[in-house]
Amino acid sequence: MILLSAMVAGAFAGLGRAWARKRALRSITLRWGWVVAAAFFLQVLVFQVPFIGSKVPVWLAAFALPASLIALLAFAWLNIRKPGLWALALGLAMNLAVITLNGGLMPITPDTVERISSRQNGAEWQIGERFGTSKDIVRRDEDTRLGFLSDRLTLPIWIPYQAAFSIGDVFIALGAFLFLWSLGANNFTEKSFSKKENST
Repeated sequence: MILLSAMVAGAFAGLGRAWARKRALRSITLRWGWVVAAAFFLQVLVFQVPFIGSKVPVWLAAFALPASLIALLAFAWLNIRKPGLWALALGLAMNLAVITLNGGLMPITPDTVERISSRQNGAEWQIGERFGTSKDIVRRDEDTRLGFLSDRLTLPIWIPYQAAFSIGDVFIALGAFLFLWSLGANNFTEKSFSKKENST
């Protein structure tokens, strides 16, 4: 949810920036772009499609999530000099750290589950088990390593749709926004950035 919102906002911001400068959107070449599509496809298949996710065993889900994050982190590192990719890489590293140290799934506390499940038709959950078909596993705070990096942030109560997200997700969303925003930069910015990149 937060990533999608950031991408929509970034796309509109980039378009608005280009329109205000009366220029076309910049074209930025990214290495290993196919990795992003493959990693997101895997995550959507395992965690977003209920009739598939419900049949995926926990061990496989706990392998698919960090594997996809490692692939995305490799992509971000290869393109680290591109606008916003530093934030994307930092967010992915944060999520990968907490997920890896907690068995391959993203920890979420019972209190956080209570906050969001009350707005999701009272979804059933149990401590120590995967929360529905999501990427989260319900863990007590005291049983969680790097708990401050887990899915413990929630959207404001006035937003009808509720979901939990992590600090890493915030940086990932920031990276996506900054990248899309940069597409509306003028030619001078693009040339300056290219010279800086070539000189390193």
